[in-house]
Amino acid sequence: METAPKPGRGVPPKKDKLQTKRKKPRRYWEEETVPTTAGAFPGPPRKKKNRELRPQGAKSTHILKKSGISKKPQVQKKPREWKNPESQRSLSGAQDPFPGPAPVPVEVVQKFCRIDKSRKLPQSKAKTRSRLEVAEAEEEETSIKAARSELLLAEEPGFLEGEDGEDTAKICQADIVEAVDIASAAKHFDLNLRQFGPYRLNYSRTGRHLAFGGRRGHVAALDWVTKKLMCEINVMEAVRDIRFLHSEALLAVAQNRWLHIYDNQGIELHCIRRCDRVTRLEFLPFHFLLATASETGFLTYLDVSVGKIVAALNARAGRLDVMSQNPYNAVIHLGHSNGTVSLWSPAMKEPLAKILCHRGGVRALAVDSTGTYMATSGLDHQLKIFDLRGTFQPLSTRTLPHGAGHLAFSQRGLLVAGMGDVVNIWAGQGKASPPSLEQPYLTHRLSGPVHGLQFCPFEDVLGVGHSGGITSMLVPGAAEPNFDGLESNPYRSRKQRQEWEVKALLEKVPAELICLDPRALAEVDVISLEQRKKEQIERLGYDPEAKAPFQPKPKQKGRSSTASLVKRKRKVMDEEHRVDEHWDGLGLPQATPSCLCLCPWQPAISYSVPVSSLSLVPRTRSGRALSSSSSCSRRKQRPSPRGPGHLPWTDLCAEPGSRVAWGQCLPRSPVRKLLFPGTRRWGQCAPFPSLGVDRWLLGWVGIKKESGFFG
Repeated sequence: METAPKPGRGVPPKKDKLQTKRKKPRRYWEEETVPTTAGAFPGPPRKKKNRELRPQGAKSTHILKKSGISKKPQVQKKPREWKNPESQRSLSGAQDPFPGPAPVPVEVVQKFCRIDKSRKLPQSKAKTRSRLEVAEAEEEETSIKAARSELLLAEEPGFLEGEDGEDTAKICQADIVEAVDIASAAKHFDLNLRQFGPYRLNYSRTGRHLAFGGRRGHVAALDWVTKKLMCEINVMEAVRDIRFLHSEALLAVAQNRWLHIYDNQGIELHCIRRCDRVTRLEFLPFHFLLATASETGFLTYLDVSVGKIVAALNARAGRLDVMSQNPYNAVIHLGHSNGTVSLWSPAMKEPLAKILCHRGGVRALAVDSTGTYMATSGLDHQLKIFDLRGTFQPLSTRTLPHGAGHLAFSQRGLLVAGMGDVVNIWAGQGKASPPSLEQPYLTHRLSGPVHGLQFCPFEDVLGVGHSGGITSMLVPGAAEPNFDGLESNPYRSRKQRQEWEVKALLEKVPAELICLDPRALAEVDVISLEQRKKEQIERLGYDPEAKAPFQPKPKQKGRSSTASLVKRKRKVMDEEHRVDEHWDGLGLPQATPSCLCLCPWQPAISYSVPVSSLSLVPRTRSGRALSSSSSCSRRKQRPSPRGPGHLPWTDLCAEPGSRVAWGQCLPRSPVRKLLFPGTRRWGQCAPFPSLGVDRWLLGWVGIKKESGFFG
């Protein structure tokens, strides 16, 4: 039977209930929380805590806190050592033989650079110059990133190359289909639609959808890659042209009488009767404008985002059935029966330019994707390529046996011409070079006369509408191999298309900004700005942007003493003189006038004179100079009608034979410029005829002839 241990033999006595709760026994690796007794193990040295900043509460309050004693052994942390990234090694222990980012070729960077570094920065203020330098640095960094991301564009443009001495124009479509892969071979097809032809066709901006309309009323739209039909209707009326709008969900059809808008289900949404007898359609995607050319000779711009006609321009050239757009600047090109091509913008009622292209009427025209070259064909059986970079001169000419009735450019600069039932394609050295008209690149014969041509975006495919239906040809190297997924994504979903449409509407370019040179929009029209400012000064009689003289504000506590006011004025004057330091080397006369006074056309009437410097001291009739205190009192009693910085005077007059020397009050006088002495500011000078002046002038400051001011 066990007995209870006696007190005093290693058993601690029981504690009172009022005592605090017994703490856990301390281990040897833990910090010491209570003073050690004699013979106990001291443990590790205790760290002293800074208790001076800790607020001490009342003794009666009991706050439960977590114990600061950890239950695991604490290991002292080592300070973090920053390693040199160049000295880091891989998992295998080997160093990177090519540290840093991969170098980018200079030629690739130049392709994406949009700033001409050959032009020096203008001599402007330091702040403006620093901003221009920062913009240049950001543009250079953006160009390098764009050039580096080009590595992700793995697709390369195709090409057709014959054997030694082989003419590629003799290679037929059957040979190309047999040589390419199955997916590319499926893009070549023929639609036999002789019952409703001839056909006009149009591809969407993404290159995924195809719409075509026949002369006998047949209208259809389909996904030509998967051959899935979207809609097919018969409008029971002649269809002259068809165009996709900003997306594949809307179609514009130029019918025999009016312009109609359909959706991708074939439902008629709008009938625009103000656009009647339309022959050709063009859609400007960045401006949301639908341009129509009619038999009556009118060029009409319709804003499809709001449904309003922006402009209706009379070309005064008869029937309009030849029209094309410049993708670079959104200028519409019209071909006329007198052999000229006119360039139009909705902001101008007259053509921007007229180019004499042929001795006969113009049958067809097309502009390449860069807006550099224009191809035209006329009744004189000639095919010409013009340079649109300001010269408008023909670069090359070729005489065709039957003449070209239809022309089109591809994304990479290939030119196709439809001549009867034959299609000829010419290629150049690259995207930025004009096509060579010496030898055709490809030739194909169709089952009927050509009625419409267009290259498919981002696909090496040429769509041809003819009297027998629709033909899709394979043309290697015609399109851009890589597309911008944020701008024209052929694989986008319905939700992505809706989001893109909202962003495109927010970024819509106003129709007033269409011009020949879009880069001129970023420049400042200095001549118009100066003319507008000059007219404003003439209308008001003074310069509203002129800097008012500095008047120090009154301060309290003895800080408005005369010495402090003079000190502040002198500081402002020194800053103005520092700005005008470049006028010191002009060598103009610096004589001090002997008399300064106001000469109104009637005495005893309040007038105002600009006071811009301490050296301009107005004097009364008796010759006594007015003090600053009297000026302030007069200003408070009778405010100036011309705003702050002008002092009203009543008892001043001029002396005979004096001259005028301040141009702010002389907007209409025949004057010459001079430098006013003591202020280093430009003024104007005109002869003072007599004691009186014109009534429209507010006042003149006179200077005597004998002062030597005019040299």
